[in-house]
Amino acid sequence: MTSSPISARLSPNASPRLVVLAETVLKAGDTARTSLRRRTSQEMLAKAPRDYQTEIDVAVERIIVEDVTRAFPDYAIQGEEAVGNRTGRPETPIIYIDPIDGTTNYAWGIPHFGMTIAIAEGGRVVAGVVHDAMQDELFSAEIGGGAYLNGERIRCADVADIENVLVGAGLPIPGQVKAIAEETYFDAIKRLMANTAGVRRLGSAALSIAYVACGRLDGFFEDGLAIHDFGASALMVEEAGGIVTRFSGAKVDGRGDILVASQALHPWLLDGFLVNATA
Repeated sequence: MTSSPISARLSPNASPRLVVLAETVLKAGDTARTSLRRRTSQEMLAKAPRDYQTEIDVAVERIIVEDVTRAFPDYAIQGEEAVGNRTGRPETPIIYIDPIDGTTNYAWGIPHFGMTIAIAEGGRVVAGVVHDAMQDELFSAEIGGGAYLNGERIRCADVADIENVLVGAGLPIPGQVKAIAEETYFDAIKRLMANTAGVRRLGSAALSIAYVACGRLDGFFEDGLAIHDFGASALMVEEAGGIVTRFSGAKVDGRGDILVASQALHPWLLDGFLVNATA
């Protein structure tokens, strides 16, 4: 049992380092929440076409880096904005940070974005948090310890009726889809539109995947992602009883494509990619 005041929002068996991640992401969330507004193009940096950075991405990552550096001085750090990145030995734990997952939403003043921190050991994410600063929702998970939302255990939905599932999907910009042919990807989306209760593109992969873990979505897929985006929330899906793979069904290896779903839905979603890929 943790003794931190934040313990009520985590697993009863949360480790001290998960408490640190939670406290850090909540502190950083205050900055993001109070700074939300529509920004002009002159106020944003385009890191690549339609890939934006705001001053708050940098400010939030700096807050997180400072706190985790104090708590874990020997860990490597890999942040989306590279504020305080540092490497370590092959066996060194790595902290992955995405200060604002959903920067496009944030830059346009849309109050839906996630803030995520994950710890990986031996190439495997073992602990992570995702924070929705606008809704004050804290998702967390540790390997073997279950997934939680504000202290309540969460589980993936168990709905096998395809007409009654809701699925999230990324709508890619040109060049984002690399794991499969673009036609295959868009055919998979059309298949959802034709058969399910609906398709949602929420603008934050971290939150969308966390939504699968708590049953708000039955599945989600997108290409062009990095472990910064999905590492913590993918662990949540696994700890909530769901399945995480690539579009091919193979283990996620950081190449960018990810397919997460409940056990009931995953085979059907996967079949959509495999059938279209071989047609």
